Amino acid sequence: FARPTVQGFGDFSGLELILQDRLGGSYGDFSLVADEFLVQLNQRPEIENAFTSFKANFPQYEVTIDYLKAKNMGVSVQAMMRTIQSYYGRVQTGDFNRFGRQYRVYMQSDVEYRDEPKSLGSIFVKNDQGEMLPVNTLMTMERVYGPEIVNRYNLFNSLTINASPAQGYSTGDAMRAVEEVAAEQLPANYGYEWTGMSLEEAESGTQTALIFLLSIIFVYFLLAAQYESYFLPLAVLLSVPCGLLGVFIAINIAGINNNIYVQVGLIMLIGLLAKNAILIVEFAVQNRRAGKNIFDAAVDAARLRLRPIIMTSLAFVAGLIPLMTTTGSSAMGNQSVSVGAAGGMLLGVILGIFIIPVLYMIFQTLHEKVSGKLMTEED
Repeated sequence: FARPTVQGFGDFSGLELILQDRLGGSYGDFSLVADEFLVQLNQRPEIENAFTSFKANFPQYEVTIDYLKAKNMGVSVQAMMRTIQSYYGRVQTGDFNRFGRQYRVYMQSDVEYRDEPKSLGSIFVKNDQGEMLPVNTLMTMERVYGPEIVNRYNLFNSLTINASPAQGYSTGDAMRAVEEVAAEQLPANYGYEWTGMSLEEAESGTQTALIFLLSIIFVYFLLAAQYESYFLPLAVLLSVPCGLLGVFIAINIAGINNNIYVQVGLIMLIGLLAKNAILIVEFAVQNRRAGKNIFDAAVDAARLRLRPIIMTSLAFVAGLIPLMTTTGSSAMGNQSVSVGAAGGMLLGVILGIFIIPVLYMIFQTLHEKVSGKLMTEED
């Protein structure tokens, strides 16, 4: 299995969830529900492969102890089970030092004395009178089937399910598919919880939108203080979506999903596009204060800043080209950042040159109408 992205957060690089039996039913029914759930998951296009290592059909022997008989014969059940464990499961009896190293000593029956059920008849336990009694007279064994390991999660019987997103889908898409299948297919007494990196992603998913919102509010008030207007910052902020549109167009053409690398490039691109808009708006504000009308101020600012914006933007895109052609283990991350940022920058510059002056004219007019004064040098 592929190792997790962050060591210590689970044992798998894909999705990890815990399926729970919240009424404590039989493990056979639990296994049937889990198998049907996996069948439904593997039919979803967002899931490449979903599986679990849980099986409820391992051959086992169930031991039934006659506690009343053991008490009457003076046998401690705890001592009897410890004796059986020593024969079949091995116990550590001590350790010793030799050649500068420490060695552990384990005790266990040889294979030929523990490979068949009838070997239980050769095990004896001492009672409180010092007599040796065969343990098969105090217990019976029945051949059954059940899980090899029983796990519990939040006190409920549970099993772990792993899933890998299909090509072209993000882990967020795969997690939404799991949630939809769980809501439609799982019986009322069964539930699920995310674990590992999936739990971290589910808990941090709502924080991303909040962080973006707080960042936009912070930038808005910062620009409002710079321009001494509550309207002009909107000309900068509303020009940014032009570049964001280019990001999603570029990654869709390249067949890249909206992963964390694209989002990192998105944050970087917002700053670069806002910088271009700030340059045009700042020059337009200076022209307006110099006495030009709003239209001439906007057109002159766009003309003056056209060459610097195009040169810096094309230089930025050219620097991303080597990342688009990388190969190796980090190729997908480099390609996601470069393709998304380059597409967003190109479309943002092309549309921004025409849209930013128009936005400036609109919000400068609103500002002057609301404030009731012109933004001139005399003011």
